[in-house]
Amino acid sequence: MQLDSLYQEIILDHYRSPHHAGLTEPYDVEVHHVNPSCGDEVTLRVELDGDVVAGVSHHSVGCSISQAATSVMSDLVIGKPVTEGMATYEKFLELMQSRGNAEPDEEVLEDGVAFAGVAQFPARVKCALLGWSAWRDATAQALAKSASSKTEGVSNA
Repeated sequence: MQLDSLYQEIILDHYRSPHHAGLTEPYDVEVHHVNPSCGDEVTLRVELDGDVVAGVSHHSVGCSISQAATSVMSDLVIGKPVTEGMATYEKFLELMQSRGNAEPDEEVLEDGVAFAGVAQFPARVKCALLGWSAWRDATAQALAKSASSKTEGVSNA
């Protein structure tokens, strides 16, 4: 089996059976992101336990690339420190911005390497990054919310 065929199969598997799909509770922050160029949408919830991503759940509507990338992203960040999740995002972003000229880091990106071919199509890069952008936004909000509640607790003491 050719590598491109294998990558297509990974994307289709995540599209057909997305991991962590369906909005769950508890969660710290919920965000809704839309890709205006194609209409893909994702509603994503993030739960943090200190600085660790305790949970990510999502409801996605759109193409196979956006839905599969959100599924892969959730697998890659759940159970990891936020800093590690952000570093993984940076590796994925680097891959997406490479126009197909980067060698993906399979140890870091795992199933995310399947999106290497997507980088050759600039119009589809936004699709692959939609769930990641929502996760970054929700995580930043959750961290800010946590820091704010800690600050309020100190000032009220």
